[in-house]
Amino acid sequence: MASLRELYPIPDIDPCWTVPQNFETTFDWEYDDGRKQMMHLYQKGKDMQWDALNRIDWTLELDDENPMQIPDEMGGLVNTPVWGKMNNKERAELRRHLQAWTTSQFMQGEQAALICAAKIVQQVPDLDAKFYASTQVMDEARHVEAYKKLLHCFGVAYPMTHPLQTLVDQALRDSRWDMTYLAMQVVIEGLALAAFNNIRETSQNPLAQQVNAYVMEDESRHVAFGRLTLKEYYPHLTQAERDEREEFLVEACYHMRDRFEARELYQSLGLPVDEIVEAQNASGYQKMFRTMLFQRIVPIVRDIGLWSDKIQAAYGEMGVLGFADIDYSELSKRDEERAEEFDEINKRKRQEYVESVAALGASGGVAAAE
Repeated sequence: MASLRELYPIPDIDPCWTVPQNFETTFDWEYDDGRKQMMHLYQKGKDMQWDALNRIDWTLELDDENPMQIPDEMGGLVNTPVWGKMNNKERAELRRHLQAWTTSQFMQGEQAALICAAKIVQQVPDLDAKFYASTQVMDEARHVEAYKKLLHCFGVAYPMTHPLQTLVDQALRDSRWDMTYLAMQVVIEGLALAAFNNIRETSQNPLAQQVNAYVMEDESRHVAFGRLTLKEYYPHLTQAERDEREEFLVEACYHMRDRFEARELYQSLGLPVDEIVEAQNASGYQKMFRTMLFQRIVPIVRDIGLWSDKIQAAYGEMGVLGFADIDYSELSKRDEERAEEFDEINKRKRQEYVESVAALGASGGVAAAE
């Protein structure tokens, strides 16, 4: 099987990315019982480990012309001159690349989360937080594995976008452990959950639905981990320290909102980049999607106490301030329920297969086939 780098349509992509870091590794000699909520989250993280090769039904396939079977209207290009000039083959190729680009960004973000979680294990001062972050490291490795396997079904993959790379670079270079939390656990993973949800609920392809549903089940816990830790830590900051984090948060949210323009994708296909991006950004669906991306972030930001006039003004300008009143625990509960629904589907499918083989044997079909 080819490496994904060989599937990049963009030339001269480096085989690796190195980020210099300068931070202290902290050992906790207390070895106390830890915070009740954190240890509960740690136990849940252990209990809910799963195997990407076994839990997901990889016998399912992607559709040739619309891999994840997502309505074209959700791409924001329907009824535009560019779309109108394309024949069916060209539209199918665009769908494949656009969906592969989206899945690639999910995978790239998961590797970033893997590395950030490992950094948190080293940096965070409390042992109970180290315990939970260690379960997240395993979660993120599994997510990279799942998306990598899914991407091979597309036959094309894309490198990390510049906006995401910029934010990850900041999260890794900053020597303060809470900034890694804020960038990864709140902003990147909060936005990722909204994007995963979009695929889980709009795709008609069961393989794509499963991968995103199972990843979301884990990611909901990761965001809850960031919320719990920062909610306890941020009240102790000085006003100057709070101002610095809020400024970073506003900039990060704008960065992440703009990461879905996919300019490099259109350029690789020889399409008019500016015309397409302008059409996308003007489409009703894209406007709604860019707004819904913040559904998971805004209530967490308010809950951890970074809720100054500056933050509220920025979210008001983005049109997402109304998400502040969302009950995040209900969203997380729904994520677990959806994952369980797919578990039940796979269980029934396996049971039906066993019963069909048994019935074939009872009727003499197996002997006849031999």
